[in-house]
Amino acid sequence: MLEKTIAKNIRSLRKARKMTLQDVEDRTGLSKGYLSKVERGLKFPPFSTMGQIAGALGVEVNFLLKDNLPGTPDIRIALTPAGEGNKGQTLTEERGYRYETLAAGKPGKNMIPYIIEVAAQEEQIFTHEGEEFLYVLEGKMEFSYDGKTFIMNQGDSVYFESAVPHSGRSLAKGKTRLLAVMYNYKRL
Repeated sequence: MLEKTIAKNIRSLRKARKMTLQDVEDRTGLSKGYLSKVERGLKFPPFSTMGQIAGALGVEVNFLLKDNLPGTPDIRIALTPAGEGNKGQTLTEERGYRYETLAAGKPGKNMIPYIIEVAAQEEQIFTHEGEEFLYVLEGKMEFSYDGKTFIMNQGDSVYFESAVPHSGRSLAKGKTRLLAVMYNYKRL
């Protein structure tokens, strides 16, 4: 029930900071209606959108994913053992994607690394502040950027400004997995 955890954390943090939905809209560019649906658990935001919301609330994305974050004795480093990253997915597996956040325990980072399992039917177009790097770990995907389409195979990578509309969908019969690193100009 990751969706409920994220919704609860966003709402409680916004209220604790005495922020209105309008305040969050002003900082993210996301509509109050959309934000309200996220807080009520009616919409599950993609990872990049969670990054925008977390930034507006002054926290890291990992705060939105877990109720009780483990402390890290040395904040200069975050080790994520295999399979222990924060996992999430869009509401429907057949039309969404799965991801695993890496380095979730590192506060004050400027980059967010994660592993994405790309959906075959992705229809959402993403835009968000910052830059992004994608590396195809396995499979094959169609990547669209500013109206242009590229086919990416295992070992291919792309680095781009993420404010430009972009999307991707799997072309593989099996899984398509990516290593993705999102950089936001504002400290995360």
